[in-house]
Amino acid sequence: MHHLTKSAAETWPAHLGTLIGQGVAAIDTPALVVDLDAMERNLATMAAFAQQHGVKLRPHAKMHKSATLARLQMQAGAVGVCVQKTSEAEALAAGGVDDIYISNEVIAPHKLQRVAALARALAARGGRLAIAVDSLHGVQALAQALGPGENLIDVFIELDVGQNRCGVAEPADVLPLAQAITQQPALRLAGLQAYNGRAQHLRSVAERRAALDAVLTRVQQARALVEAAGLSLPLVTGAGSGTFGLEAASGVFGELQAGSYLFMDADYARNDLDPAQPRFEHALFVKSQVMSASATHVVVDAGHKSHAIDSGLPSVHGLALECTGCNDEHSTLRAATADGALPARGEVLWLIPGHCDPTVNLHDWMIGVRGGLQAGTVEQLIRVSARGALS
Repeated sequence: MHHLTKSAAETWPAHLGTLIGQGVAAIDTPALVVDLDAMERNLATMAAFAQQHGVKLRPHAKMHKSATLARLQMQAGAVGVCVQKTSEAEALAAGGVDDIYISNEVIAPHKLQRVAALARALAARGGRLAIAVDSLHGVQALAQALGPGENLIDVFIELDVGQNRCGVAEPADVLPLAQAITQQPALRLAGLQAYNGRAQHLRSVAERRAALDAVLTRVQQARALVEAAGLSLPLVTGAGSGTFGLEAASGVFGELQAGSYLFMDADYARNDLDPAQPRFEHALFVKSQVMSASATHVVVDAGHKSHAIDSGLPSVHGLALECTGCNDEHSTLRAATADGALPARGEVLWLIPGHCDPTVNLHDWMIGVRGGLQAGTVEQLIRVSARGALS
């Protein structure tokens, strides 16, 4: 793990700087804490998996929004990272990340000017920018923003493979976009974006496999139509932390976009484990403290402003407690069994967020701890470089 150094770009608040070298007890609550040992084991496990299966790894950096962690992933073997927003790409590029894929459509002319500027800046330092499109309008607007130049940006055509969000509706719709991209000198047809976010959170392995079978059918249809017209889709990219083992074994996907594997959250823990995938550890926690207690429940000082609940309520690390509700500044916990014990006032509890991505976006800094949550030491402060990067 590389230690952060203080700079004009990354100057942490004085009260956080004093934590370096102190035990976990010094961390005030609520705080977003990374178990560095668990995170690094997750990092190594996924890097080894991708290498063993002969697929590229391009993790989704929208999960951690950190240039430091994106660079760490690339040092471990990732070819680059994904983001969803132009501003996320800009923030990570400013933090030294040189290979970025905006796996989302950008349509607004002023945003496309920023995309063009970033593409040129990354190319000038030997880097690369890629982007997704799902319309002729998107292709034409992107080409217009880039202006003259050869292969300034890689373009993936997004096919809706079950997310029912962005993407062309039918495999046949991929061909006219592929033809339009190849007619623009500044654009390079890079492949197909085929991500099914819904499949990541199907609980049973059988459900996830059935969902991927539907994805593969649509991808293969699109590829066949494009190849019959004399063109090619060099790379199929997609997959997430719930299904990547299936995509890796498919022989169709050449790149995995899994991101949550680095931290894991409570929602992914609710999935049945697929033997095709390695097991990952929880590495992201919200340190909280019991501030109120009664005979039936306790209340901790971490609520909506500390962790996101869009994918469910948090779980409690190492204790038989269940979260029953959250408010802005509070979460209410009860014993998971009728005869279970409740923690006392002042006791520290470690919450596992329901959803990593929006939880991280609530914080400016993550506190990296080495040696475990009980007896560990604060080793590192990790800036959330792209916090609030919404445009």
